Amino acid sequence: MGRVEQLAEKYKQHIGLPWQQTVAGAQRVIMVVYEKELERTLLARKDAFAMATREEGHEWFEVNISDCFARWIASEDYRDAYFESPEDLQLKLDVEFAEYVAATIQAVLKRPDVTNTSVVGLFGVGSLFGFTRVSSVLKLLEPSIKGRLAVFFPGSHDQNNYRLLDARDGWNYLAVPITLHSTGGH
Repeated sequence: MGRVEQLAEKYKQHIGLPWQQTVAGAQRVIMVVYEKELERTLLARKDAFAMATREEGHEWFEVNISDCFARWIASEDYRDAYFESPEDLQLKLDVEFAEYVAATIQAVLKRPDVTNTSVVGLFGVGSLFGFTRVSSVLKLLEPSIKGRLAVFFPGSHDQNNYRLLDARDGWNYLAVPITLHSTGGH
């Protein structure tokens, strides 16, 4: 069994446990953490996670934010000027881009068919590196999570500290981690 399949099995073990409905938004986030080198393999085999979710009696929805920066910058009136002076873009990135990414994800989280028994799989978070922090986006999403948000996270996890692509200072987050080395039944 490959590493992605092993990770999908750990995920299935966790997703099959009874869900508490009174937990905070941050505790409704499941961080599926894997080595950054597995990103393309995981995307090619993401259906294993959808199938595991459905086998455990939950609905599966997904959103991929890989192209969010391209769509966001294309909509900016001054995009050409930002390419000439990228430092001028930093303030907009810090505030507006995180909000744009969150709104893209919320479009799925707020669908009427997404319920408190649904899982929304979030792919493409590695594309946020250098533009905004995953933690900033997740903070904006917390009030909108009805069931569970499974964040597919290329990076590392140590205790509650997450590091995107193993390259940036991590942040502490209350999400449930699923890793190849976890037991799966948190």
